[in-house]
Amino acid sequence: MVVDHSFADLSLAALYDGLNPWGAGDDFHLKLVMPARAVLDVGCGTGRLLHRARRDGHAGRLMGIDPAPAMLVQARQREPGVEWALGELRTVAWHGEFDLVVMTGHAFQVLVTDEELRLALRAVRAALAPEGRFAFETRNPAARAWETWTPDRERRLTAPDGSVVRVWHEVEGAPVAGRVTFTETFAGGCWPQPQVSRTTLRFLDGDALSGFLASAGLTVAERYGDWDRSPLTSASPEIITVARPTH
Repeated sequence: MVVDHSFADLSLAALYDGLNPWGAGDDFHLKLVMPARAVLDVGCGTGRLLHRARRDGHAGRLMGIDPAPAMLVQARQREPGVEWALGELRTVAWHGEFDLVVMTGHAFQVLVTDEELRLALRAVRAALAPEGRFAFETRNPAARAWETWTPDRERRLTAPDGSVVRVWHEVEGAPVAGRVTFTETFAGGCWPQPQVSRTTLRFLDGDALSGFLASAGLTVAERYGDWDRSPLTSASPEIITVARPTH
């Protein structure tokens, strides 16, 4: 059975944090969130970043938006004291409300067409206050991370009902125009047959990212190659960008 990449099923959404445990990237973004007066988390998923910020004493406005209802069920259960919205950047009219917009968990890479990128970045620009910041990361295409997404790298985790779920990935052919399509298979657990999620991600290099940002009125303020804030090189696993509105 094929399902979409957004973890739309409640049983899949319940597994998301186990598959993606808190890590250095979350710490990086949390440090940006805490001093910001108003924060928008785009593709907020299960809401753990904003939940952690509220738990750690953030007293300002925190808002998460995600296109998957099942993810927002998890988010609302975790932290009712945050604004949670169903939708995408393009579905809301923004007017400079936020000091910080973040896209974590490589969510930026699901914007696979030029038009999707342009519309999303224009929405980010509209959402930002004049001195605001937009933080996101993409996998560095030079590192070719997709070559490790193979069925032999199976993971096992325990579902909320105590059952064991096996998870593996398989890439569908070589990249095409910087786009990589792969499946994520979930077997075991509560399902009589494996659940298969199919996703396409876009890999852009630093120059291409800067070009799209510039066309939306955004300028790169900081750029790193890993979560320790090391410089971006061809060997870096990430392209971590903090952008600001162009004045």
